[in-house]
Amino acid sequence: MLKENFIPVAAPWTLKGTGIILIYKLSRDWVEKQGQLPDYLSGKFKGGLGYLMLVNYTESPVGPYQELLFIPGKFDPSGKQSISKIYVSSYASTFNGRANWGIPKDTLPFSWQKENGVEKIKMSSHDQVVFDCQIESGGIPFPVSTALLPIDLYQRWEGQDFFTKPSGKGWGKLAKVKIKTCNPDYFPGIDQIKPLLAVKVDPFYITFPKPSHDL
Repeated sequence: MLKENFIPVAAPWTLKGTGIILIYKLSRDWVEKQGQLPDYLSGKFKGGLGYLMLVNYTESPVGPYQELLFIPGKFDPSGKQSISKIYVSSYASTFNGRANWGIPKDTLPFSWQKENGVEKIKMSSHDQVVFDCQIESGGIPFPVSTALLPIDLYQRWEGQDFFTKPSGKGWGKLAKVKIKTCNPDYFPGIDQIKPLLAVKVDPFYITFPKPSHDL
């Protein structure tokens, strides 16, 4: 799909699906060297919690799609988080994500299957496997929200700043995630680091409001 063919769908967006969240505490050295930071974030890592998220959106304003994203933590001078790398399975999501919130989305095909209670997620670029993992979850469900795991984003796209604070909620269960492949040519090598916690959230609801362009 060419950029000229995509149909803008303005914010706010409300989406529903299944999410897997891995939570990390990452070192400045690792983030600066391996976090695949854009130039405007280089040398500005402040700390905080990092997130890897996998989401299978069953409902969105541009239809169903899948997503893999990485948030290393917080950055100066805003003290907000930034998505340094993100892939989605939908061109409509890619173009709208860039235009609405400055999110640096790229498009890749996803395979998201569930077999015998195990979710198997894989994405590839031509003959290269980009990311491949398996997820099992169980136990007593508990409420999860952005009040507990806040997301407050600062992105820059084509010279413009975007500040967006999504709000999300759902029901979580503890998860075990086995990352089989994480290709560092395409995505930060997070497979070398053990997460503090992994949670599967199902159902998962999130709203992306209109962004601000000033702090």
